[in-house]
Amino acid sequence: MNVLLKSSTALGLALCLVGGPALADMEAAKKFLDDEIGDVSTLSRADQEAEMQWYIDAAKPYEGMSINVVSETITTHEYESQVLAPAFTAITGIQITHDLIGEGDVVEKLQTQMQSGENIYDAYVNDSDLIGTHWRYQQVRNLTEWMANEGADVTSPTLDLDDFIGTQFTTAPDGDLYQLPDQQFANLYWFRYDWFNDPEIKAAFKEKYGYDLGVPVNWAAYEDIAEFFTGREIDGKKVYGNMDYGKKDPSLGWRYTDAWMSMAGMGDKGEPNGLPVDEWGIRVNDKSQPTGACVTRGGATNSPAAVYAVDKAIKWLQEYSPPAAAGMTFSEAGPVPAQGDIAQQMFMYTTFVAPLVASDAVMNEDGTPKWRLAPSPHGVYWEDGMKVGYQDVGSWTLMKSTPVDRAQAAWLYAQFVTSKTVDVKKADIGLTFIRNSTIESDHFTDRAPKLGGLVEFYRSPDRVRWSPTGTNVPDYPKLAQLWWQNIGDAMSGAKTSQEALDSLCADMESVLSRLERAGIQGDLGPVLNDEQDASYWLEQPGAPKPKLESEDEEPKTVSYDDLVSSWNQ
Repeated sequence: MNVLLKSSTALGLALCLVGGPALADMEAAKKFLDDEIGDVSTLSRADQEAEMQWYIDAAKPYEGMSINVVSETITTHEYESQVLAPAFTAITGIQITHDLIGEGDVVEKLQTQMQSGENIYDAYVNDSDLIGTHWRYQQVRNLTEWMANEGADVTSPTLDLDDFIGTQFTTAPDGDLYQLPDQQFANLYWFRYDWFNDPEIKAAFKEKYGYDLGVPVNWAAYEDIAEFFTGREIDGKKVYGNMDYGKKDPSLGWRYTDAWMSMAGMGDKGEPNGLPVDEWGIRVNDKSQPTGACVTRGGATNSPAAVYAVDKAIKWLQEYSPPAAAGMTFSEAGPVPAQGDIAQQMFMYTTFVAPLVASDAVMNEDGTPKWRLAPSPHGVYWEDGMKVGYQDVGSWTLMKSTPVDRAQAAWLYAQFVTSKTVDVKKADIGLTFIRNSTIESDHFTDRAPKLGGLVEFYRSPDRVRWSPTGTNVPDYPKLAQLWWQNIGDAMSGAKTSQEALDSLCADMESVLSRLERAGIQGDLGPVLNDEQDASYWLEQPGAPKPKLESEDEEPKTVSYDDLVSSWNQ
């Protein structure tokens, strides 16, 4: 059952609001606040009503308009589409259709609108991973300029941008904001806390490997733990020590560009994304112009560290994961740990915490979890100071091809679903935090013990070290599709990891070269380095790094409880 539909109040409210005429109505606002929000908000009831009154007043010029927006299908956006969109329609008189499609389809629609100039959607929730694309092509509205000019009258006085935790990821190198965060989630290590603390299991692990079972700090320890649990029978189930996915599908590319490569140690030091070489292996010069992806141009996409990363993923998928995992996509694999037969997962998108919380198989009777979340371990090429993990920031984006009045109406909706009135309740449903006030709220202090470390992570200073794709990527739609197509060949065995990555970086450089020749990104576009022997770049400091004599390392673990204590200091 969809988690959302377990809330009869929310469903009833949505059905009630959909059936009414699209007329601005404070009574509808009060009903929405009564039935859906209550005291699950950082605002008092008086401030909630004041915020709703502002939306009613600001929406009057757009009353009766039909606006179309789109996002990927995750729990947070389902709540927006099923509950918040009809509420907004009833309150403002603006008819909102909030479509839910696959993330790859969102990027495709966005790319089509960029290429054709046709207004397909009035607003998009797309990942901040596209910030480099948006900044270079200048086909989306610069929100800093928008809020000061055409969007001034429809920008809420209570928007409070300083309260958002992800705007640093939606701000371009020019210092301006291009996207407004709507939902945010990290990739974290997930494990069965109850099993890791079982005395018999701990003793058996210590006897076999000679060190304590705990949260793995590096990939060597992760692999030992994966091997140890795979094939064991616990609670009447055959257990697996790893969970992943491997189907040749657009989501396979995210699995690698979403920091898997940087966690292995492929890129350069520096956070959030490393310079000059990022987690895609793309090198930029001091003007942020991409100069190459292959080692022969100073990139790292086909470097020894990248090969190591893909080899490890394939090995763990084949040897320590459920057999069906190799044929799964991101959305199919995400809920699998909730079934109760997975011991650990290298990184879990925390958007899947919602189905975990809803599963009796991995929750105790008192509502506390049998699992915990922690920082993901890193590979042998990783060095202190490098990026440690990925954070998805799905963000509202307004295209310049959208007529001004439609963009203004859509901007009202974007602010409504991210407003302080609704944000705590929305975060309660989807567990994708965007506001510091929500994270620090009493509501989530009370709920924290039932969320397995998620709240502690988002309250910790470590939070800012998890980051999306940065600005090195000049055309996300064109380059992202190359990843899953090429790495899919390695996952299937059609090519070795080295062969697949050689093809990938060559394909990437083909795109970069076309962008350079076309000159459509101006002074921000690619300027490829001349090719040199790989040894030249491998001998330079930083990425790309030469192959290590041994890719084995001493396994290291840490106590989860000690780790969380360090977060709370």
